[in-house]
Amino acid sequence: MEAKYCKESRVIRTSRVFPNDVNNHNTLFGGRLMSDIDQVASISAARHSRSECVTASTDSVDFLHPVRPTDSVCFESYVTWKGTSSMEVFVKVIAEDLKSGKRKIAATALLTFVALDEHKRPTWVPDVIPETEEEKKLHETAPERARMRKERKQKSKDLAAFLTLDHP
Repeated sequence: MEAKYCKESRVIRTSRVFPNDVNNHNTLFGGRLMSDIDQVASISAARHSRSECVTASTDSVDFLHPVRPTDSVCFESYVTWKGTSSMEVFVKVIAEDLKSGKRKIAATALLTFVALDEHKRPTWVPDVIPETEEEKKLHETAPERARMRKERKQKSKDLAAFLTLDHP
């Protein structure tokens, strides 16, 4: 497989915020936002790898501004970097006040997906070619994030080995 441009995996989805999407603060429920982030990111991963993909980790979700019922919410995702079978996917969440047109970055997220072959085993994915300044910045800073992910995963494994499976 040849290398692919970030734009080839780009997903853009815009939706409204409805009453059943908000929490007791009358802002978009964080869990709903996280679910939507995972959905669009998974499509980007599948577009890049052209294979089945699984979420390996949600590396970060940063809630920067609340999303209100008067807003639309736009998700933009694309693959920024790749390992052997893994892909880092960036998601930008933009809230737009539908009356004023004012837009703001409501959240950002980074997730890691693993591409699977027909036997459900990790499989190689193509390299990533960034073009825009945003894509280039995310691509060049990805190896450090990958290093931190690896450290965090080992710490999680160490903690899991310590935890008990006894019933409460």
